[in-house]
Amino acid sequence: MAEFEVTDDVLLDGRLRIRQPARGYRVNVDTLLLAAAVEARDGMRLLEAGCGVGAALLAVAARTENTTFVGLERDANMAALASENVAANGMSTRAEILKGDVLGRDANRSVYDGAFLNPPYDEEGEGRAPTEARRHAYIADAPIDAWVAALADQLTGGAALTLIHRAHKLPEILSALEGRLGGVEIAPVRPRASAPAKRVIVRARKGSRAPLRLLKGLDLHDESGAKYTPEAEALLRGETILSWGD
Repeated sequence: MAEFEVTDDVLLDGRLRIRQPARGYRVNVDTLLLAAAVEARDGMRLLEAGCGVGAALLAVAARTENTTFVGLERDANMAALASENVAANGMSTRAEILKGDVLGRDANRSVYDGAFLNPPYDEEGEGRAPTEARRHAYIADAPIDAWVAALADQLTGGAALTLIHRAHKLPEILSALEGRLGGVEIAPVRPRASAPAKRVIVRARKGSRAPLRLLKGLDLHDESGAKYTPEAEALLRGETILSWGD
């Protein structure tokens, strides 16, 4: 593994220990919101595509039992850190990290009971240009349609694909899901109650014909912006999961 500075951090009130690069893409609120939104039940085998250092995968594993995970990551350094994090958190019997690209020829083509992802949000020339260390995680080299197409083919019947993305990308996400996955559910994530959503968490199922559902979603902060709302705080601490109204 290449030598670079890492930090040792804790998540979920200390229940998870994560080693991650000191510079570049780091675990953030989106990571934990995605983990809180993932459907995970006993006996399921779940895939995280582009798992980075494995934080979302491990956060889901921490709240479940008898559920197994595969994390797929194309960056060798991140995959190595993810494997270290799996071992450090005692999850080696339940989680496996594979180096590969879900969009590439080397992708693992198994079938799963669910998949989740936090893909790169921006296309080339969109938004503020990231540093080179962050480029891989922030700039997409394939459209969301390619991600959805690849993952839809790896889901069992009734399995859910869950993702988090920028709110203005919702039309592109819905277009990608059309004809592949149904029963689309959308949870807007607002910075505060009076602000428009900046993120959306989207879930859709293989073989579902249920109509689209728009949920109330989540307000991250109070109106001052200084504190998380109690609901957001509980999700980020891993005390609750996102309610889809099932």
